[in-house]
Amino acid sequence: MIRAFSALLARDLKLAARVGGSGALSLVFFLMIVVLVPFALGPDLNLLSRIGPAILWLSAVLATLIGLDRLFQSDEEDGSLDLMTGAAVPLEMVVLAKVLASWLTTGLPLALASPLFGLLVALSPTAMGATALTLALGTPALAFIGAVGAALTATIRRGGLILAIVVLPLMIPTLIFGVSAAEAALGGTVPFTTPLAVLAALSLIAGVVGTLAAAAALRWSE
Repeated sequence: MIRAFSALLARDLKLAARVGGSGALSLVFFLMIVVLVPFALGPDLNLLSRIGPAILWLSAVLATLIGLDRLFQSDEEDGSLDLMTGAAVPLEMVVLAKVLASWLTTGLPLALASPLFGLLVALSPTAMGATALTLALGTPALAFIGAVGAALTATIRRGGLILAIVVLPLMIPTLIFGVSAAEAALGGTVPFTTPLAVLAALSLIAGVVGTLAAAAALRWSE
């Protein structure tokens, strides 16, 4: 099982690197939003630094959607998904490997790049570190929630809009606690560890529920 999981994970990582993948597109989209918002708000650095974590988190949520519709659809089109479904490996393990590969090429780079992009919204070093930590803990939840929508729309061509409508409301709690944790690090009545722990719990819950739900959706679509 471990060998099969590693092989599936390595396969998706190689495919993402070969094609150029959605990871680079997500970073570009992330950067575009972070660059454009200060132009819309004006040169008020105090305002930018105050809402900077929210800007980065909202940008990360939207950037996560880039290429998410191809998570299972490309395998559905070339027949790979049928082979994976009929293999001895549990479909839940296939889903887990694919979502983990997607997070490693999309969510993790967004978290690592957030301190650099934080300079564009006048974040302090403390806010940059806190936002990067919350993104590292929260983007797995976004990936697993998105996997459910990707599984439901795997057989639908151009299902990106439907996917966004399905998963965006489910991503709101992660967005709320991610921004709350980043802002709590800058001071306030709520300790930083409280929303951070909730954010980590959301990722763990999404990892379990999202994997099972995505696998069930793939079985249902057969």
